[in-house]
Amino acid sequence: MSPQPTPLRLRTLLFVPGDRPDRIPKAAAAGADGIAVDLEDAVALSRKEEARQAVAETLPGLPADGPVVAVRINGVDSAFAEADVAALEPVLGRVDLMIVPMCSTPDAVHAVAALLDAAEARAGLEPGRTGIVPLVETAAGIADARAVASADPRVRTLTFGPADLSRELGVTPTADGEELFVARSQLVLATAAAGRPKPIDGPHLDLDDADGLARAAARARRLGFGGKQVLHPRQIPVVAAAFAPTAEELDRARRIDAAFREAEAAGVSSIRLDDGTFVDYPIAHRARALLAEAAAG
Repeated sequence: MSPQPTPLRLRTLLFVPGDRPDRIPKAAAAGADGIAVDLEDAVALSRKEEARQAVAETLPGLPADGPVVAVRINGVDSAFAEADVAALEPVLGRVDLMIVPMCSTPDAVHAVAALLDAAEARAGLEPGRTGIVPLVETAAGIADARAVASADPRVRTLTFGPADLSRELGVTPTADGEELFVARSQLVLATAAAGRPKPIDGPHLDLDDADGLARAAARARRLGFGGKQVLHPRQIPVVAAAFAPTAEELDRARRIDAAFREAEAAGVSSIRLDDGTFVDYPIAHRARALLAEAAAG
């Protein structure tokens, strides 16, 4: 299977309830890099089938040049996941990513990959087209995160679930995040070790706390996350700003790149800048990656 890569510059991933089809187009137009239509926690048990039908009817109307479209299905142990994928099969060509909750072992990824293999074949789609984003939200999942990230070629990256993990650990999630620092760091390391793009951090749950959101997003970026889940459109600009390279960072990256290119041309692979900073290939590569990220928009 050769999956077609989905663009993964997901600095902002906006969640929207699947049983509120009126909100889905609004979410798609809100300016997030991606939307995550939720069939899991945001939908009551009595409304699961209604939500599936609503999502299947709404997704074809979204603009083709809009944000990345993800759908969070129910967990593979819930008895709902198979029905979720079956309902999405007619519109699977509009689903870029499938978010799989409660991913504690690679088995959950394998199960959803098998469902997608069959659904894509029946729908006549390119095999591997729809990516998988495991949602890691248990202690067991954090401990086995590298295996989860490596479980299948469909896995595009990982995303973090602080609410369930906090409940399991008996801690209260905060904007500064010390209580989940180790878990977040392990997820970042595991994703990198598996060769996947930077993971997506979980949401800041207090919708009225813009300052806390900004601190949480900035901290997540410093830890190595590539983006953050958001729960309301008004969180989008705060998170997007936190994950965008600053003017100072870009200016420094340009100076590093220019100086190192000059050194390379002279056959030198390690230099010292005027401010005393030592630069060799890892530092230069990081600067060039930052410039490439900014150029991509």
